[in-house]
Amino acid sequence: MSDTAIEIANVWKIFGANPLHVLNVARGGAFTKQALLEQHDAVVGVADVSLAVKRGEIFCVMGLSGSGKSTLVRHINRLLEPTAGSVIVDGVDVMSLEPPALQTFRNHKVAMVFQNFGLLPHWSVLDNIAMPLEIRAINKNERMRIAAKIVSLVELDGWGNKFAHELSGGMQQRVGLARALAADPDVLLMDEPFSALDPLIRRQLQDEFIKLSAKMNKTTVFITHDLDEAVRVGDRIAIMRDGAVVQIGTAEDIVMHPADDYVADFVAGISRLKIVKANAVMTPVAQFVHTHGPLGGDLRQVPESESLSSLINMAIGDESPIAVTRAEQTVGIVTSRDILRTVIEGADVA
Repeated sequence: MSDTAIEIANVWKIFGANPLHVLNVARGGAFTKQALLEQHDAVVGVADVSLAVKRGEIFCVMGLSGSGKSTLVRHINRLLEPTAGSVIVDGVDVMSLEPPALQTFRNHKVAMVFQNFGLLPHWSVLDNIAMPLEIRAINKNERMRIAAKIVSLVELDGWGNKFAHELSGGMQQRVGLARALAADPDVLLMDEPFSALDPLIRRQLQDEFIKLSAKMNKTTVFITHDLDEAVRVGDRIAIMRDGAVVQIGTAEDIVMHPADDYVADFVAGISRLKIVKANAVMTPVAQFVHTHGPLGGDLRQVPESESLSSLINMAIGDESPIAVTRAEQTVGIVTSRDILRTVIEGADVA
């Protein structure tokens, strides 16, 4: 089985009266999104996006309002038809599916969690969770059994018989997530699921979702406009602007090596202390030995996943080099100079 769960290739989405004509103009590369709107009355929602999502990862797509992130994710379950391009989910060409097969795909393969919860207010929590199973014509006893199991999973024990409208916003979002999980999909699409919640509740749900994701190993595409959320939740992040993907990488990659000034501005307010790891700060062993000579035998050791914050604390009062290890082998060396260079965001250290 391939490690790639979702493959999006050269996807365009153009809204307007003559999208194919505008597509040809846009592919020429001479027009901006604003120019296409003004001259052709067309909106470029997604512009030639290609990306691959690994099986089991949380892949965050982020950008400002109008960047195309929500438009892009709706192509994965074909709520939107692309103007051009392809979407492959577990080897299935989503765009080739006829209506019955597409319905089965949506009911079994992919589930979506929306920002506005989308619950039926006068249905019970259990009935809301069991809705996808009812659509599949699963008998009531079985779907209630599954719903009760999922209620526990999202920590809503004791609330199963309450009406949805009796729940707080955070609890309603748990129900929305539980409903998606009840269908046992391979892929979760989450469109800014926590953005309408208060900051404290949002953070709690982020933590719980991270734990739940690790336990259930679902492939997740997570849409957000909040960089802090993307950094906390995502294994990798794609940053979008004007319908195009500007950069894809881990939070560490993007913070350490922004692709352009736009990304650099985006990440300027993010602290590196907990994001950047030792393997991004270190000098490879061979390079260090070539420059400084053989390693001493009593170096302090840290795993390659050690945070910059920890390295700073280790360097306080002791500026001796630190060995970075992977699988019990030393792969690099971190010096106080390396730490200082990283803290001041890549500036040259004299």
